[in-house]
Amino acid sequence: MLSQTTIDTVKASAPVLAEHGYAIVRRFYRRLFEAHPELKNVFNMGHQERGEQQQALARAVYTYATNIEDPESLEPVLHHIAHKHASLGVKPEQYPIVGENLLAAIKEELGDAATAPIITAWAEAYSELAQMLIDMESKLYQEGRSQPGGWEGWREFKVREKRPESDVITSFVLEPVDGKPVSDFKPGQYISVALKVPQLGLQQIRQYSLSDASNGRRYRISVKREGGTLPGTAGHVSTLLHDSINEGDTIKVARPFGDFYIDVNASTPVVLISGGVGLTPLISMLSTVLPNQDRQIVFVHGARHGGAHAMKDYLREATEQHPRLKSFIFYDEPAADDVLGKDYDFQGLVNLDKIAGSVLLPQADYYICGPLPFMRMQHDTLTWLGIQESHIHYEVFGPDIFDQ
Repeated sequence: MLSQTTIDTVKASAPVLAEHGYAIVRRFYRRLFEAHPELKNVFNMGHQERGEQQQALARAVYTYATNIEDPESLEPVLHHIAHKHASLGVKPEQYPIVGENLLAAIKEELGDAATAPIITAWAEAYSELAQMLIDMESKLYQEGRSQPGGWEGWREFKVREKRPESDVITSFVLEPVDGKPVSDFKPGQYISVALKVPQLGLQQIRQYSLSDASNGRRYRISVKREGGTLPGTAGHVSTLLHDSINEGDTIKVARPFGDFYIDVNASTPVVLISGGVGLTPLISMLSTVLPNQDRQIVFVHGARHGGAHAMKDYLREATEQHPRLKSFIFYDEPAADDVLGKDYDFQGLVNLDKIAGSVLLPQADYYICGPLPFMRMQHDTLTWLGIQESHIHYEVFGPDIFDQ
């Protein structure tokens, strides 16, 4: 339990750390990787190159400082981070390493402004935060070990099937090399994949949403090829998966984690709203709920055009076969051979106002996944339409303290 003096000191110093936050975390990561280069195998170096990790940590430090008097308000965020850390295999002994280098970076960047009372207060605050995460992650590890088909750490999986789903998205069906069962997962969760990246000379870990219903035998992920021409924009792991990993190859996989999933015990309507590759966890939700429950389901998806629209045949057939499923497709830039009324229903960005009569359902839960601007737009539209915050659920993929 933090003392009131520590709480007051951390809150008072928060504006100073916010002003210098980005410089502090840049120094922190530089120190950390110089002292412990092995951690480059844990952190997402693509996020490092683009500065996303630094910005995320700076925001996280400030958020923690401003909410330090009300730790319960941070629990949802901490649970999200704990799932990501567990998926990476983060261990308790790594937290002191992070804390030592973070405090040293604060002292070096702030100079005389980093007084002894400030450093002491932040050391105590970090220790408490670290212990909260360690406890959460320990519970997740224990659950994984005790679950049928579960495991801790990395497990070898063979690529049983590799199938293009669109111009930019490919599915990989993965089965364990040992032939034993795999743990069930909640529809919406993800697995971590670890690959050696020759360009970096490092192992890199990425999380990919599971895109099918749980079956106890295999997993399916559907991966978008990321990349660009500017430094730091190449999707190292997704490119390797698309270009170099083929049927019969083996990769390392961590068991499913994630706090974004559908409540399979509910009976109320479900509205699934996705943009681009964000449809993958929602397809898992749909594949789980549709054959086993009588719930009313609406699936709303936005893609650039038909060539970029993954799993469109599955969604079309499911809609035709199940009267309680409605689907609405938006294409930003339809191709010449995309047919309105067949391939898509509306041109332009996903606009829930246009289909409000179909998505505003009594007691419905809304699940959103896609690019951050897309999710903000859909979230804001839903709240404007009168949907309560407690009924809106979304997944944000991005960097946390150890990189996600």
